Parts: sequence; C-alpha cells; structure tokens
Amino acid sequence: MESVHALLMTVGIIALILSWLLLLIYSAREDFAWGLFTLLLPPISYLYGFWHWRRARDPILLAIAGCVLIWIARH
Repeated sequence: MESVHALLMTVGIIALILSWLLLLIYSAREDFAWGLFTLLLPPISYLYGFWHWRRARDPILLAIAGCVLIWIARH
C-alpha cells in the first residue's frame, strides 16, 4: 500500500510542476511582467490563471488534480 501512496504523491507533484510550467508559458506570452512575476513568485501564476480563466483553464485544472492526488496520498 505504501507504494501506491508514493506513486500518487509523485504524480501529484509532477502535475503541479507541469501546471506551473504551462502557466509560466501562457503568462509570459501575454505580458513580460506576468511572466517575470510567475517565474519569481510561483503562487502568482495561479492568480494569473484565475484572472485569465479562458486561456489558463487547463493548467489550473491540472493543478487542482495534482492537489487532490497529493491529498489522497497523505490520507
């Protein structure tokens, strides 16, 4: 059972990293300042995603899925 928890945690972390990278790309394409803030302050990228929901819906949903997987692995 421990290996399942480790797998869920690993997949969740990978999903969060991938979502942050996608948001970094999307925000940098829109505006240099957004891209810089996203690079230097990663939580800002999720704020960008909520403000620009149409463009950044998929990375935000990927981040939510990653958080759910991590939560399941910890409980």
